[in-house]
Amino acid sequence: RNGLLYDFCSVKMLFCLFLSEDLQFSGPANGAVGGSVVFAPDNPPSTSINIVQWQFGSTLILIAQSDSTTIVPEYSDRVSFDINTLALELWNLRLNDSGIYRLTVVPSAGGQLTGETSLQVFEIITNVRLISPEESLIEGESSANISSEGTGSITSVQWMKDNSPLSPSNSIIFSSDNRSVSISPVQRSDSGEYQCTYRNPISSETATLSLIINYGPEEVSIKGEDVVDLGARVSLSCSANSKPAASFSWKINGTDTDVTTDTFIIDYTDFTHSGEYICTAWNSVTKRNATQKHALLVKGGGGGLSSGAIAGIVIGVLVAVAGICGLTVYLIKTKKICNKIVFTLQLKNKPSTKWTGKRRYVCYLFIMPT
Repeated sequence: RNGLLYDFCSVKMLFCLFLSEDLQFSGPANGAVGGSVVFAPDNPPSTSINIVQWQFGSTLILIAQSDSTTIVPEYSDRVSFDINTLALELWNLRLNDSGIYRLTVVPSAGGQLTGETSLQVFEIITNVRLISPEESLIEGESSANISSEGTGSITSVQWMKDNSPLSPSNSIIFSSDNRSVSISPVQRSDSGEYQCTYRNPISSETATLSLIINYGPEEVSIKGEDVVDLGARVSLSCSANSKPAASFSWKINGTDTDVTTDTFIIDYTDFTHSGEYICTAWNSVTKRNATQKHALLVKGGGGGLSSGAIAGIVIGVLVAVAGICGLTVYLIKTKKICNKIVFTLQLKNKPSTKWTGKRRYVCYLFIMPT
């Protein structure tokens, strides 16, 4: 068999170089390190075959006849062959198995047939990860450098943000090997999930990273009443656009309070609660703050009285007014009576000829209850 093998190679080699490629293959094959691959022509000859030869580049793999197959020692534990389909299976693939594989067939009738295909062996991609900046990122101030790494045969690198392709711009720059991206300066719109995918024809792996851009506080606003009645309950709510969420403090007429929540509540107002309320929002990461003012007026008036109480007060006032008016009329009449009595007494004591002296008469009226 060895004599036949080397005789075929030496005698037929020159002739084989000039054969046309009559055996067709579906296309290049891809394989993973440690995996396997099968080469088989799409149009094997229908006639009986005298000799079949598979080779890798210029290296012979096997030679077969209808009743026997000889595999060279280098491939003896890595290949199998099917004489019916002319398929060659190669397993335990290595990176150096990449290259051109050629099949030569000598049918029992007709000329020789040849065909070739190619194999590319790749390492499976593993351990892909993204390395993010360690410091907090502040809008308009910071730069973000995101780098990627992984193992395996890398043929392409793709970047996405929030499941959409990440494209270069004035502030987004990719490295020459496309394995890192720089964003400078960062904006709040740069917040989101970044994905980096390493690919080759037989495997792929994606790593993700959430990027947080801190900003604010800004757009501080206060919602609540402007004018309330005395004794009313007041709730003022402060909000701000901020990442992370802002903390709050309050002042009344320039004086600090102990309120550190977003809501300022007064359960029962008095006149001292009128004035200017200032809410200050603070971002502990950006070290920035912003304020907003709100004016509150507490006014007097029947703020908390029911309609029945108001009616009672009105009726009481009317009764009091009527009583005062009645007493006034009574006193006027009483005065007239007293004046009449005093005048009568004066007449009785008046001398007939001339006035000889003065006498003082006092009229006491006693009002007896009826």
